[in-house]
Amino acid sequence: MFLYFAVRKCAVSPTGDRLYITSHYQHKLLTLARDGTLLATYTDPALESLSGLHVTTVGQVLVCGWGSDTILQVDSEGKSKLATLATWRWDGVWYPRSVCYSSTTSSIIVGLGEDYFMVFRVE
Repeated sequence: MFLYFAVRKCAVSPTGDRLYITSHYQHKLLTLARDGTLLATYTDPALESLSGLHVTTVGQVLVCGWGSDTILQVDSEGKSKLATLATWRWDGVWYPRSVCYSSTTSSIIVGLGEDYFMVFRVE
């Protein structure tokens, strides 16, 4: 398998001590130390075919499952789910490909499918 298929997205913690990697086909979020040591592996049935990943300036980890139409918040250690932020059933999220938090507008922006996006206000 080519590396392209193994790693979909990566992001660095605000402090630079952690690297988060999504494994699209293995449905996993990997958390690595700066030296490459594996710190945590997170899997969840709500995260099928991980596609988008974003780490906020305060270290909140947002990840989306393209195959499961879900956006989750995971703890900064990459070990557990803190919240389900959006789903297809309740929020109309379908095929999320990217996720980003804007502190300027206090909103989560989600790229959907090929040509659409949704914006969720966060309180």
